[in-house]
Amino acid sequence: MLRRLGLGIIAIIGVSTLVFLFLHMVPGDPVDHLAGGEATPEQRAQIEKCMGLDQSLAGQYVHFLGTIADGSLGHQCPDPKGKPTVLARILEVMPSTIALALAGMLVAIVLALPLGVLAAVRRSTWVDTVASVVALSGLAMPMMLLAPLLLLWFFVDLGWLPGPTEGGAAALILPAIAIGVHLMAMLARMTRASMIDVLDEDYVRTARAKGLTERSVLFKHALRNALLPVITVAGLQFGSLLSGAIIVEKIFARPGLGLTLLTAISERNYPVVQGTVLVIAIIYVFVNTMVDLAYGMVDPRIRRA
Repeated sequence: MLRRLGLGIIAIIGVSTLVFLFLHMVPGDPVDHLAGGEATPEQRAQIEKCMGLDQSLAGQYVHFLGTIADGSLGHQCPDPKGKPTVLARILEVMPSTIALALAGMLVAIVLALPLGVLAAVRRSTWVDTVASVVALSGLAMPMMLLAPLLLLWFFVDLGWLPGPTEGGAAALILPAIAIGVHLMAMLARMTRASMIDVLDEDYVRTARAKGLTERSVLFKHALRNALLPVITVAGLQFGSLLSGAIIVEKIFARPGLGLTLLTAISERNYPVVQGTVLVIAIIYVFVNTMVDLAYGMVDPRIRRA
């Protein structure tokens, strides 16, 4: 664990440094994007000071490291009222991103596991074919098309579910389905392939020879051992969702981490971009560490090793 945490910290520092350098390599004046054409010289100077552009490149990098050390991750420029720090802005939108990620993963897992297990048990039959078509259809349907279609059907035409800008738990259903259907395809295919490998193992045949029920063989012996690659894929997908499902957040007008990063990039708002990418890197490292721990929970052999 200490070794993994050490490597994670190195990765976070590396990602943050690369983003800092890449931002300063992009041509154009970021002050023009934030200040606008009608800004006075005093306003431009204030924005430059806020972003640290009045210092050398090395000085700006040291200032960026200082904002990490003090926990503010920098200041938004120009400073808005109420939440001047980048961390405050991220914490404001993070609950929306977490709720969307959890709901999307729940939909994906609920659809993928039964579909993958059914396809593996009934492999090379019409059931396997139908399950594969459903899974591949979800993978082939891009979210930028599925999300507007869901809005058109269930919000505009039928009026069953709330649309963009509306709050409440029901407002999560459509974006969660848009994300979950897309993620379900890869998880279902992975579950099917892993289950097929496990069902041919000797311990599964032994369990059947001992007279265990088919349900016990499938879910207690086979599925548990088949979950290791599925956990890996699900963990990476969940990490990407926590970093912000930009397309879905944009279509459903949900303020989240991805939409915040997209807006900051378009505005050339260096502090917000750097702070948001740093948080995304931390999320990825954390999720991957949790995936490693989940291996030990699923497979006792890994835990003993």
